[in-house]
Amino acid sequence: MIFRETSPIYLQIAERLMDEILAGKYAPDERIPGVRDYSVQLQVNVNTTTKAFDQLRQRGIIYDRRGLGSFVSIDARERILELRRNAFFRESLPHLARTIRQLDISDDELLQRLKAEMADAG
Repeated sequence: MIFRETSPIYLQIAERLMDEILAGKYAPDERIPGVRDYSVQLQVNVNTTTKAFDQLRQRGIIYDRRGLGSFVSIDARERILELRRNAFFRESLPHLARTIRQLDISDDELLQRLKAEMADAG
């Protein structure tokens, strides 16, 4: 994994694991790799991966079964989507709205282009 300098590595690891859950690599109630295995896979320090797993536990995305490891929460997908939607509305949307107004893009043009982009992406 190539890490960006703009964000702490443990957050990038947490984001990657959330991406993998959304992609269906790990199903609800399925065991995920242990901290050590995931650290080896990503070639990072175990403490960094532990911090990422702790972050996901605090958000209710993964949980532990004593002696068995970490598992994907039943509602992990919904929790991830909610977190990411909230981040989008809080961080990206205000900047996007300012740019749209600065460029004097009409609502009709914006909607037309957005629909075309969504069709291409889907």
